[in-house]
Amino acid sequence: MPDLPPHLWYLITSLGGAGMTLPLALAIALWLTVGYTWRLAAGWLLLLGAAVGIVTVTKLAFLGWGVGVRELDFTGVSGHAMLSTAVYPVALFLMLLPTRPAIRLIGVLLGLAAGMAVGLSRVALSAHSPSEAITGCLVGALAALVFVRMAWNAEPGRLSALSVTASLMILAVTMHGVHVPTQRWVTHIALKVSGHERPFIRARWKATRDDRATMVPLSQTFNTLAPPRSSGV
Repeated sequence: MPDLPPHLWYLITSLGGAGMTLPLALAIALWLTVGYTWRLAAGWLLLLGAAVGIVTVTKLAFLGWGVGVRELDFTGVSGHAMLSTAVYPVALFLMLLPTRPAIRLIGVLLGLAAGMAVGLSRVALSAHSPSEAITGCLVGALAALVFVRMAWNAEPGRLSALSVTASLMILAVTMHGVHVPTQRWVTHIALKVSGHERPFIRARWKATRDDRATMVPLSQTFNTLAPPRSSGV
């Protein structure tokens, strides 16, 4: 893990916030509609929506019912890691679409690297476990790469690279630091659907595992307390 000052980790992790990445995702869809086809825009939104759905379902399952993988310390896919790994490769791909394929590929790889940096920051800040950050990066990268494959042969030159780049950069600067309380919304939905008064919390969830590990199985207890059997002779 790189030894960076906390404020740099917070700066990196802010790049994956929904307040910044979701407006960028919508701007990408708008540019695709204007400069290419509505089918590409719809494909992008469907892929991103599926990735958001995976994140949401895993979070609801844990917050509402405590469903996770204790061995991996997994309580839900990281939304920051998923969004950044999905949005930034596609944003750079769109900016560089009029250029040569090799340059486009470099842009996609840089976007994936940015997403992975956000995932790393979530672990460094103890916001997520490694398994949650890794799955977030994988889900986001899959959505981005599937879209890039769909749009790779789109006719270049129908959009001004300068206009797309300038608009996305201005939007990113404007929306940087904007907080969207997605975790609060997901928690509220989880409690409504599950009927529980309080959400499951990682520390209590892990403590329950430790308690179970130290408990003697009921069958073993009965065997200990039961008198020895007669030999029958």
